[in-house]
Amino acid sequence: MRGSSIVIDIEPMSRRKAVVSLIMISILLAVLVTLGTWQVGRLHWKEDLLAQIEARRDADPTPLAEHTVAEVRNEEYLHVRLQGRFDHKRERHFFATLEGSTGFYIYTPLILSDEKYIFINRGFVPYDMKEADTRAQGQVEGEVELTGYVRQILDRKPSWLVPDNDEKKNIFYWKDWNGMVSSSGLKPEQVLPLFVDADKAVQVPGGWPKSGVTQFEFPNNHLQYALTWYGLALTLIAIVIAYSIRQQKRP
Repeated sequence: MRGSSIVIDIEPMSRRKAVVSLIMISILLAVLVTLGTWQVGRLHWKEDLLAQIEARRDADPTPLAEHTVAEVRNEEYLHVRLQGRFDHKRERHFFATLEGSTGFYIYTPLILSDEKYIFINRGFVPYDMKEADTRAQGQVEGEVELTGYVRQILDRKPSWLVPDNDEKKNIFYWKDWNGMVSSSGLKPEQVLPLFVDADKAVQVPGGWPKSGVTQFEFPNNHLQYALTWYGLALTLIAIVIAYSIRQQKRP
């Protein structure tokens, strides 16, 4: 109609948009701060863990028989001493690399004095030495005494990216205690539910398996991650403040 005009009230719309933006910014800021704080907690946890590992690594080995299974299972990297007889015909092969070479860690059941078994990671052999007859000198017989580090068993495959174990070919891609026990012909009740990595003090005739393969170095990037999340939170606050100042200066 001539002479008429349509007036659109944009004030409520602008106010609503500002409220929604403020809510979204608050949620994002809370998420960033929460992630940063979580990484700080992970940093303290990792530092404590590394300190415990270092202390256990350098500690004198204690007889495994002095500990209960429950105690030992909660003491990752506990340095222990044990005696027994290797059951070489039941050894399992864990696919691994060492110093750039592909091969296997040899997990062999050790028969303890009470006739219980425990799988010992005796160390690394090159790929072409997978079969025991290629390293006959290292298949020591009779009573042996060794020292090593307690390692926990895994309840499940650590990632879908890890291949499934091939028990028929005796090739393991993850430390499946149940699979190693069953494929070796043992029963779970016969075997202690843990592993022990032989340390460098264990010398094997012929040099294979090569002991002392336990990994003690772990990445600790949690401080960097925490600073990143907190930095993003501060950046977001700075952007909001700069935007608010610019809006106030508008005529």
